[in-house]
Amino acid sequence: MKQLPEILKRTLIASSRFFKIEAVQLKFSNGEQREFERMQGYNQGAVMVVPFYDNETLLLIREYGAGTHSYGLGFPKGIIDPGELPDVAANRELKEEVGFGAQRLQPLKTVSMAPSYFSSEMHLFMAFDLYPEQLEGDEPEPLEVIKWPIAKIDELLARDDFQEARSIAALLLAMKALKETV
Repeated sequence: MKQLPEILKRTLIASSRFFKIEAVQLKFSNGEQREFERMQGYNQGAVMVVPFYDNETLLLIREYGAGTHSYGLGFPKGIIDPGELPDVAANRELKEEVGFGAQRLQPLKTVSMAPSYFSSEMHLFMAFDLYPEQLEGDEPEPLEVIKWPIAKIDELLARDDFQEARSIAALLLAMKALKETV
């Protein structure tokens, strides 16, 4: 296993209410030195949930993304609050964004998002045995909840508005996990 580079210096470049950006001077095991910029979140990571409405249907949300200035389809997601466990955050986000809680959450995988530049992780879950329960969320407008037939996953993957890499990864991991349990 390779030795991690030595951190020679860290300098805060900018910060916002969600992130801080720092310059990091590194020395690699071969003597090379480089400066990288990295963004770190102030939270404990994030969660994303693939909710199974029933054995044949998924729940998606249509939500505005400021980064792309467009509406896109994806799965419920959000940050983990301080002191909150990932599974608790996943169930809370599910209730806030689609109006359902889950009797059963199954972890899929923890993924990193742009590890060259960003330190945050996202915990992916599948949600089963849903029951109606709505919590107030922090979205600026109501989210559109869309029921999607599992039999039409290829059509979902082909849609231009289903492009978020995290949602695509979560969907493919969920479909693989379902096949392995059958």
